[in-house]
Amino acid sequence: MPEFARVLLDQSAGKPLDYRIPEPLRDRVFVGSRVRVPLRTRVVLATVVETLATSDTPGVRDLAELVNDDALVRPTLLRLARWMADYYCCPEETALRAVLPVVIRKAEVTHKERLFVSLERPPTADERAEIARRAPRQIETLDRLLAAGVPVELAEFPGGRAALRGLEKRGLVSVGLQRVARDPEGQYLPSQDLTLNAEQAAALQVVCDAIDDPSAAKPILLHGVTGSGKTEVYLQGLRHALAAGKSAIVLVPEISLTPQTVERFKSRFADIQGQVAVLHSHLSEGERHDEWHKIHSGGARIVIGARSAIFAPLENLGLIVVDEEHENSYKQDEAPRYHARDVAVYRGALEGCAVVLGSATPALESFHNARTGKYRLVDLPARIDDRDMPLIRVVDLRLQNRQKGQPQVLSAMLCAAIERRLAAGQQTILFLNRRGYSSALMCQACGHVAQCPNCSVALTYHRDDERIRCHLCGHAERAPHKCPSCRDPGIRHAGFGTQKVEESVRRVFPAARVTRMDADTMARKGSYRDTLDQFQARKIDILVGTQMIAKGLHFPNVTLVGIVNADIGLHMADFRAGERTFQLLTQVAGRAGRGDAAGEVLVQTFTPAHPAIQHARHHDFLGFWEQESEFRRAFGHPPFARFVLVTVRGENLERTEFTAQTLARRLREALPAEVTVGDPAPAPLARVKSEHRFHLGLRGPSAPRMSRALRSVLAALTLPREIRVAVDVDALHLL
Repeated sequence: MPEFARVLLDQSAGKPLDYRIPEPLRDRVFVGSRVRVPLRTRVVLATVVETLATSDTPGVRDLAELVNDDALVRPTLLRLARWMADYYCCPEETALRAVLPVVIRKAEVTHKERLFVSLERPPTADERAEIARRAPRQIETLDRLLAAGVPVELAEFPGGRAALRGLEKRGLVSVGLQRVARDPEGQYLPSQDLTLNAEQAAALQVVCDAIDDPSAAKPILLHGVTGSGKTEVYLQGLRHALAAGKSAIVLVPEISLTPQTVERFKSRFADIQGQVAVLHSHLSEGERHDEWHKIHSGGARIVIGARSAIFAPLENLGLIVVDEEHENSYKQDEAPRYHARDVAVYRGALEGCAVVLGSATPALESFHNARTGKYRLVDLPARIDDRDMPLIRVVDLRLQNRQKGQPQVLSAMLCAAIERRLAAGQQTILFLNRRGYSSALMCQACGHVAQCPNCSVALTYHRDDERIRCHLCGHAERAPHKCPSCRDPGIRHAGFGTQKVEESVRRVFPAARVTRMDADTMARKGSYRDTLDQFQARKIDILVGTQMIAKGLHFPNVTLVGIVNADIGLHMADFRAGERTFQLLTQVAGRAGRGDAAGEVLVQTFTPAHPAIQHARHHDFLGFWEQESEFRRAFGHPPFARFVLVTVRGENLERTEFTAQTLARRLREALPAEVTVGDPAPAPLARVKSEHRFHLGLRGPSAPRMSRALRSVLAALTLPREIRVAVDVDALHLL
């Protein structure tokens, strides 16, 4: 029996520490247990990562307390955390922090308990007759408990406490605390499996074969056009995994996808609805606590959620599904900067389970892996029931503005198309990936632009509260009525966001029912579900929104999608800008024509000839892949090399730049010749939250090799106290 435990402290990025396990705890402390340990004058939380028979550490102290009777971190997840720490160049404790949710780590939230009334035994005939004669109310209580067959919450017996006391004295009932689950969803009506077409059936067979024999299977890339029925393949694949006695994880990229996705999955598995758990960021701490413990205790067999759900503590995993695998929201933007898709593939290998990555517009890295044989490619080339893909028309805003004489939010062609849908009782989605009313306030006289005092960005005007805000640091101030620089009253709104689109739509179509869906309007818990439910019920004619309405949603009455400005994000200083634009346009376009009526998409743009727009117009993923991959190959960009972005941040400009240059020099000395270390340069967003930012890019054939070299160099480099360095392996954003 081990006498010592090696632990990782929650609040330390240092080495593991050894502690002696007190005699009473030696048969209860395991790898993955959560404990409290003494550290100097404090007692802190830690995770046991190893148990030892001996320890070489002098003066070993005893563990203070065992937090939970069972190990909270399963061995497989501990191995996964260690891989993440090595691959993503972060401390092991930081990786472990991602595996175990904060609400579980802190051990402050407990299970919710309420008083319940339980029937201990049914009354005899004589007892019943006596109770009926002397206390009719007690008989009512007994009959209710007998009819229920299960304990009934005390709150459902208002005013009946006296009756209960009488029954308690007779030993017929008891009142006690029982655990109550906080259900973040609700109950759904059951749905049946749908009939698959030939392509779906073939895809499902590949998935089922991988579930049955994962040792012989590769990760599966399910490339299906929008509306091709990928979700039905997932659902029936899950059914196969459950029938084999296995569990499953389904990842969705955004919280806005969760309500409709959860409804489909819970409806399909209504017979085991209590065994479907949901994990996402909009859960309360109590709901997250209960859902996680339901999974850990084996009460859940299917977990649905955003990226962190990949760490759900399920046992006997049979299938992991990553829906819309190309989505950037699967990449975490703080340490550990993991990509849930890649973690899913690695966990699948550890667990020996099937992994399915699904998308209409796969990430170029994933498609490259399929082309080179690392993944298995399965195609769904057509929409279900042979529905046509929506017709996509491009509106050249250069001509539109030349005719009108000033920039227009809605072109004449888009207004006419919306008018036709309103007359036909059909619905419209208008997409603009920029919230707020206008993107900047600019003085017509002197050219002054309202800038954030903390960041290198213009402040966005929000008309609701007449304030200008920074979407990076949160700075807000009252919108000026005169130019702060020259005092000219001619300060004007430059560009526009979803607020202005909504205002324009209401002005042009006053009788239409219009709703806006963006981060500003969807802050309240449940607002996503409420808005989507109203749209599903056709209580909304026109839905205006950002990318949260762009993907994964299925509304058969939507026959028109208008992309108000396709150029946002297209011309950024980022080699992935074209790929992101193509994916977004294709996904938004896929919301149209999913019912019996044909769909139409109008794309408003100032650059109609751009390859991303032209290939999206023709639903041509392969054409885009061929053209984009040639560009990537020529310049050594992913997927033909691995890319690591190092960001050096600090409030002092000279010191930050000097640190970046020193780091670059040390890395060139430490890395082999095949790794290209770029020169440090100011980031495109050169200042954020009062910190200057310098970027340093590394490109080479092996991400782990670059990561390990970075770890070694950073460990040997003494950084100034105020300088911080962030390492992003397989970085997706270059801002």
